[in-house]
Amino acid sequence: MDIFSFLESIHKVSDQARVALQNIINVNSYKKNEIVQDIGSRCKTIYFVKDGCARIFYYKDGNDITEHFAFENELIVRAESLFTGKPTSKGIQAIDKSTILSIDSESLFQLYNQYHDIERLFRLLFEKEYVNTVKRIENLQFMSAKERYAELLKTTDYVQKIPLKYIATYLGITQVSLSRIRADVK
Repeated sequence: MDIFSFLESIHKVSDQARVALQNIINVNSYKKNEIVQDIGSRCKTIYFVKDGCARIFYYKDGNDITEHFAFENELIVRAESLFTGKPTSKGIQAIDKSTILSIDSESLFQLYNQYHDIERLFRLLFEKEYVNTVKRIENLQFMSAKERYAELLKTTDYVQKIPLKYIATYLGITQVSLSRIRADVK
């Protein structure tokens, strides 16, 4: 599915709005483990994973922690930095060779005034991501690590390519515990 098919599944935009949006989308290729957005930077870009996989990560007590995975046609953005303009304590990294579309936020926000259907589209996208974040928090509160892992497996086949250390920190468990869970779930 291409990005516009995906976007139109969320909210259809006019042909003029589509052209305006196409003009501000850049296609970037990233190598395995390449940093897309550095920790400490100000988020001024909205990303969509076209193919491959990316993650949002941070460091806590010297440990690399994965907060979020984004797979094909998923939005990945540090919203707390994007909307406040403050530097982010989190980074974005390509996990594997990935093609990631980027949209300069200032250019996008300028289109909002001209094309209200673009504004509505991105409002719906951000709402969807907010709901996903709430679900993730609820899963951490109410589901076991085994249930969270099973849920992640339902998301994509790409899980097999993700290093175990990233999955373990995403689930909030050790790699040893993840190995036991994987043996049970298979």
